[in-house]
Amino acid sequence: MTAPSIADITRQLCAPGAPFEMEERLVRGLPTRCWKAFPQTVRELVLQLRTHGDRIYLVYEDERLGYAQTFAKVATLAQRLHDDFGIRKGERVGLAMRNFPEWPITFWAASAIGAIVVPLNAWWKAAELSYGLADSGARLLVCDDERAHVLLPHLEELGMKQVLVARAAAPLPARCVRLEDVIGAPAAGVQLPEVAIDPEDDATIFYTSGTTGHPKGALGTHRNLCTNIGSSFFSRARSMLRRGDSLPAPGSVQAQSASLVSVPFFHVTGSHSVLAAGSYAGNKLVMMHRWNPERALELIERERITQFGGVPSMVWQVLESPDFAKRDTSSIVVVSYGGAPAAPELVRRIRESFPASGASNGYGLTETSAITTVNAGVDYERKPDSVGVPMPICDVKAVDAEGRTLPVGELGELLIKGPNVVRGYWNKPEASAQSFRDGYLHTGDLGRIDDEGFVYILDRAKDMLIRGGENVYCVEVEDVLYAHPDVMDAAVLGIAHRVLGEEVGAVVQLTPGSRTSVADLQAHARERLAGFKVPVRIELRTAPLPRNENGKILKRLLKQELGWG
Repeated sequence: MTAPSIADITRQLCAPGAPFEMEERLVRGLPTRCWKAFPQTVRELVLQLRTHGDRIYLVYEDERLGYAQTFAKVATLAQRLHDDFGIRKGERVGLAMRNFPEWPITFWAASAIGAIVVPLNAWWKAAELSYGLADSGARLLVCDDERAHVLLPHLEELGMKQVLVARAAAPLPARCVRLEDVIGAPAAGVQLPEVAIDPEDDATIFYTSGTTGHPKGALGTHRNLCTNIGSSFFSRARSMLRRGDSLPAPGSVQAQSASLVSVPFFHVTGSHSVLAAGSYAGNKLVMMHRWNPERALELIERERITQFGGVPSMVWQVLESPDFAKRDTSSIVVVSYGGAPAAPELVRRIRESFPASGASNGYGLTETSAITTVNAGVDYERKPDSVGVPMPICDVKAVDAEGRTLPVGELGELLIKGPNVVRGYWNKPEASAQSFRDGYLHTGDLGRIDDEGFVYILDRAKDMLIRGGENVYCVEVEDVLYAHPDVMDAAVLGIAHRVLGEEVGAVVQLTPGSRTSVADLQAHARERLAGFKVPVRIELRTAPLPRNENGKILKRLLKQELGWG
């Protein structure tokens, strides 16, 4: 029996009265398709936490919090922020901590009273954290003990009146209060303070990991975040129907899913795709102190994890771990990743190693509040080098240098429109005007769209190599290297050349025990690529390649290290 097409499934799922019905709303003056049946504000989402009752919600080490228990803490903190600390709608609250249970508690509490939450990169140094707090104009900071001590010398210059510190290991100095003391023992029946919030109200400022200058704060709305919930559920429903399964009957009780949280909450993948969508679904969210593939396998077995992922390198590390065969991973039904290119070979390995699972890849940016496209299940196996088709609420097109929409299959800059696209950059009108035009985000990513609507990312425009006048798209070369069975990770870089301008270089992480040589990899590439695309130099490594907190390889750092500038 032939599986229904993506177009047929989309019509079925999005029909009037169907679970993913859409409605047209004015978003910043432009008619925009939006999900109808999902929460429209973070406050609505927080109120729904109670409906999951005593289900386990947050797991960290040996700590466990249920949904109802967490809601009581969220509501109590929301009251204290509003009544005692005077935080009002539109004011900024900084949030700087690793993935502790207090992260989502703070995020939900501040959002539910209309504050704009500013999640800061927990691995930033003092100057970077200070920049984020000063640039956003945060009135109050919630952080963990480590970040508190990093920022102590800067609190006075930041004008920070109050800092709430989670898990403080020692007595705190002036201006600092233990978060645990602020929350205390929640009273029975505690409720959120009454605050009117609109879907178009600002909710978050996430700082992008820009490669030059200071990072830009992407200003997201309640609708931006909540859109991701509908998109997450839609992609799963579409994948089920594509493989011939039936959707659960409306109102039927489903077994609780368990997600391994391997990405930081301070990135939109962690906050929007994992935390928000998982909370709405009533999932158990199992957090890690830091990423470690052996610890991940231990938690998969102990907590009966049903879905895990992150960036492709994390999945590879789990698959290549010497502990893999020692652990029971039969509970896994979803392996999803994004944020970095994935080798088509990874799909095959996932299918072999997790027989009951389906792999999925996706594409999105901080500016699109995570999900824009998803490629999952049978479609990912069919087109493993694509990041999938856009969500029904999104429009994606490729344009030329003059902004003209390109025909099917032609390479151009990708533009994205939808209710997931953020308002702009905080206090940066010129940068906003450059990137957000006529409702579209100009991504700076080079890609093409095929006749079925599948999107293919070729490269960041600024990372494209030009060798003697010939364009070399790094992702194309990386995909070929990834396809070699001994390659775990790869980064293609430009090597400065006096005559050609640039030559192609690569840094490759090999699988444990591999004896593959540079010559072997060059021969492998030469069989599959034009000669000018074959790396003239390949640096072989056994250690993981350096990545930022969003999973992107730090190519600039590699080039500096190798002297390939």
